[in-house]
Amino acid sequence: MNFRLLLLCCIFLCISNVQAQETTETLLTEAYAKAQAENKNVFVKFEASWCGWCKRMQTQMKDSELAPLFDANYVIVTLVTKETKRLKGLENPGAFELLEKHKGVKAGLPFWLIFDAKGNLIGDSLDAEGNNLGCPSAVNEVSVFLETLQKTSNLSETELQMIGETFRSE
Repeated sequence: MNFRLLLLCCIFLCISNVQAQETTETLLTEAYAKAQAENKNVFVKFEASWCGWCKRMQTQMKDSELAPLFDANYVIVTLVTKETKRLKGLENPGAFELLEKHKGVKAGLPFWLIFDAKGNLIGDSLDAEGNNLGCPSAVNEVSVFLETLQKTSNLSETELQMIGETFRSE
């Protein structure tokens, strides 16, 4: 009897941990509504669990000094895509299609897009030559990143410098 109870508990725990990821459409609809209410833009970042540069960008954006700057200017949406077969369940349905629509499939991860509160694209991670900045770290990549942030936010020059120093220093 104890074995059956233990087995039943294990099955219940396994089932309760399996959750479908929210769809891209749902996440974006919620983000646009929040962005309109808070007078912000929407920063969409595509990532995968295997992507070291994605983790680095996530860490930098959540830095104790930078997180308030990003949060004051953007509603941030993280979409998981391009996972390995074993981890496909982590993907947000529709993320790959959005990535494809904005020419990000072959660009690599992380890939990011910035939309206004109405869903119009106002910035992306492609430089003038069409190369993905990803998680910017080189001086020229960080410069393009900061230009994009400047055009799509109310960040001050001092705040942009703080972001630039963090992204260049790691």
